[in-house]
Amino acid sequence: MSATTEKSIATHTLIESRWSPRAFSNEPVSEEQMEALFEAARWAPSAMNEQPWRFVYATKEDKAAFEKLGALLVEGNSWAKHAGALFVSIAKTSYDYDGSQNKHAWHDVGLATGNLLLQATEMGLHVHLMGGFDAARAKQALGIPEGFEAVAMGAVGYVGDPESLPEPLKAREQAPRQRQPLSKLAFKGEWKQR
Repeated sequence: MSATTEKSIATHTLIESRWSPRAFSNEPVSEEQMEALFEAARWAPSAMNEQPWRFVYATKEDKAAFEKLGALLVEGNSWAKHAGALFVSIAKTSYDYDGSQNKHAWHDVGLATGNLLLQATEMGLHVHLMGGFDAARAKQALGIPEGFEAVAMGAVGYVGDPESLPEPLKAREQAPRQRQPLSKLAFKGEWKQR
């Protein structure tokens, strides 16, 4: 399935091809593939070059670790347990150089995750990011230390059959990708909501 959408301005094919499926195949995701994704994340820009991102992950081959991550998902995201790998992105909330609060940490984790998504697309993988997980339980279950916060979860894998999903997820999976028009997102000079 190709989840394309109408676009008004040409963008890189990796950006146009990236999408977030819910239906994943049973094809495994290897440790080497995950390492390549995290290497891409490693090269993201960050405030003061702090690189405040961390990731805890598991492939399906490590059944116990994968189940531990899967148990953090809310019920509505149980489809993600069919992916080949799961991960939690984590933000370091203070600067190393002076210990002050890093108000840009979550932003920088997002930049690193964006690199990860594009690398996955280049490799023929797809990632679906989710806020629907128990961050407090993740901190305890995964041994996340003080000064770090769980940000999001991601499911990594190959596209599966949308027919495997229950309604209404099946309909959402098959719907065209939609985005707000650019005129509602970017304003020249000052905010001009239309």
